Amino acid sequence: MKFLFDFFPIVAFFIAFYIPEDREQGIYLATYTIMVATFLQICLYWLLYKKFEKMHLITFVVVIIIGSLTIYFHDERFIKWKPTIINWCFAIALVVSHFVGDKTLFQRMINMAEDKLILPNHVWRNINMSWAIFFTFIGFVNLYVAFNFSTEFWVNFKAWGMTLLNLTFLMGMGVYMYKYIKEPEPDSKSQEE
Repeated sequence: MKFLFDFFPIVAFFIAFYIPEDREQGIYLATYTIMVATFLQICLYWLLYKKFEKMHLITFVVVIIIGSLTIYFHDERFIKWKPTIINWCFAIALVVSHFVGDKTLFQRMINMAEDKLILPNHVWRNINMSWAIFFTFIGFVNLYVAFNFSTEFWVNFKAWGMTLLNLTFLMGMGVYMYKYIKEPEPDSKSQEE
């Protein structure tokens, strides 16, 4: 459910892009739409969980700034930078967490969402840096596609290509993590029975 909730603004952007017949107008309608969708996302998340998720807030701030510039200057190049800026912000946060604190950002995020996952420290650090490199890479890929292909191609890449790349990388990380997952120690009561 949370996965679908997180991708709601991207889906709304994609759908809005294809509403007008004129694709040039589609990018501006999609920009308005993603601004409203990210606002709704953080409001609904607050209503459901009585807290804000940092990723949603960062995305909202970036979307509002870049979306406003896109609309004000009537220049789609601004909105095309959004995925790169967000991915690079996450990459920077992951790298900083690698050197500051006792746990990496990735480890903190996983252990907030799931039952405590027990992995060796070097595995957490490898995964954290792998994600930082991946987010940096995907930011460059976005810029390449955004400025070397049509806007329509970029919108499709943003909606489907980036999602597929993220899911593929996530599955690869899952396979890597699975090799190192430690089973929780059975408690003494269950051993006595």
